[in-house]
Amino acid sequence: MAKPETIFVCEKCDAQYPKWTGRCAQCGAWSSIRESRILNNESGSQNSKFNIQNSTPAASPVSFSSVSSEGTARIPTGITEVDRVLGGGMVPGMVMLLSGEPGNGKSTLAAHLVHSVRQGEGYKVQGTGTQKALYVSGEESAEQVKLRLERLGVNLERVNFLGQTDARIVAATITAERPSLAIIDSIQTMRTAEGSGEAGSLGQVRASAAILTEAAKQARVPTIIIGQVTKEGSAAGPKSLEHLVDVVLTLEGDRESQYRVLRAEKNRFGSTDEIGVFLMTDRGMKEVSNPSELFVRERSRLAGSCMTCVLEGSRAMLVEVQALAHPTAYGNPIRRASGLDINRLQMICAVLASRARVPLAKADVHVNVVGGIKLREPAADLAVAMAIVSAVKNTALATDVCAFGELGLGGELRSVRGTDRRITESLRFGLKHVVAPPDVKTVSDALRFV
Repeated sequence: MAKPETIFVCEKCDAQYPKWTGRCAQCGAWSSIRESRILNNESGSQNSKFNIQNSTPAASPVSFSSVSSEGTARIPTGITEVDRVLGGGMVPGMVMLLSGEPGNGKSTLAAHLVHSVRQGEGYKVQGTGTQKALYVSGEESAEQVKLRLERLGVNLERVNFLGQTDARIVAATITAERPSLAIIDSIQTMRTAEGSGEAGSLGQVRASAAILTEAAKQARVPTIIIGQVTKEGSAAGPKSLEHLVDVVLTLEGDRESQYRVLRAEKNRFGSTDEIGVFLMTDRGMKEVSNPSELFVRERSRLAGSCMTCVLEGSRAMLVEVQALAHPTAYGNPIRRASGLDINRLQMICAVLASRARVPLAKADVHVNVVGGIKLREPAADLAVAMAIVSAVKNTALATDVCAFGELGLGGELRSVRGTDRRITESLRFGLKHVVAPPDVKTVSDALRFV
C-alpha cells in the first residue's frame, strides 16, 4: 500500500527540505516553506500502480505523411527587426516569453507589435475570430495603458483591453475572442487556484503560464508573455518558464542607453543567432536597420578606442570597444567590464602582461562596449587588447582601423568564422586597415598598429 510521505517545499524557488525551516537556504526567502505530501510506493509488486504494462492503454502513433502543414504560415509582425529574430514572423499558437530588466522597454515593444501586426497578411491562417489584439494587464489600469498607446501612436481601434489577474479567466477570454495577438503584461501578476503561494511566486508563475499556453495552443493565437527579470538575472524565476514556451526573447540594454538589442535565447521555429537593434526615443522604439553606420558615425577618436566587427547570425556589425587604464589606488588592480564577460577581460589582461610585456600589474582596467551591445564571441578579443594598450600608451588608434581575432593563452591569434564578411563590412564603412589573422600571427604583431 502506498504510504504518504511529508516533505517541505519552498514556494519561491521550489527547493525541497526534509523538515520545516523558517528561511529557504536556496533563495533566502522567509516563511516560504510549506508542507507537501507525496506518495511513496513500498510494495514493488507486479500489481503496483507504477506497473503500466497491464493497466495503461496504448496510444496510436500518427504518421507524418498524414500530418498537414497548412495553417502554419508565418504571420509578419510588421517590425522587420522582430521578424528577423523570430525567423520570418510569428506562427499561429506560438507562445513567446519577452523578458528583460524593468524599464528596458518590454511594454513599449509589445505596444508597437499591437499596432503593426494587424497589417500583416498572415491573418488569413487564423480563420474566424476578431481581428483585434488583446492587451491583458494586471499592473496598469485601462487609462494608463491607453495613455501609453496614444503616446506611441497606436490605433486604439485595433486593440481591446482586459484588466484581469485570474489566469483561468484570461485563458477563457483568449479562447472565446480568438484575438489576432494576445499580450500578457506581466506573468508575475497572474494567479490561479491551481498554483501555490501569492502572485509572482514560482508556483503561481508556472501554473498560470501553463494555463495560458494551453489556451493559446487551442485557439491558435500568437501570445506574448512579458516576464520581469529577477535580482538573480533570470526571467520570471530561475528559468521556470523556458520549457513551457516556444520562444524566449530577451530585451537587452542599459536604461541610460538609447540602444536596445532583442535576442532569442530559445526559438522552436527558427534560429537563435539573429538579433534586432532598436533606438529608444520619446516616441517609442525605432528600428535600426544598419547598426554599423550608427556606431561608426558616433565612434570616439581618443586613446583607448578600437573598432571591431562581430557576427550576429547573418548580420555583420561594427562595434566600438573602449578601454580606460589608470594607476590603481589599491593593492590589487581592478578589472571592470560592461558588455564583456569579466573572466574574458581578466584573461586578456593576463596575456597582455605575460606575452606582450604590457605593464598592467599596477593599473586598473575598465572596458566598455558602446551602445549596450554584449560581446559573446571571442572574435572581439583582439579589439579589446588593442583598446587596452591604446589606453595604457595614451595613444589613439587610426580612425580607419578595425581589429578582430581570438586571443590564445600563448599570445597567438586564431582565425574566426566569417572573416570575409567582417572584412567586407569594415571596408564598406571606410575602415581600410583590418588587423586580423592570418595576416597577424600574435598579439605582439597586432600591437604595432597602436
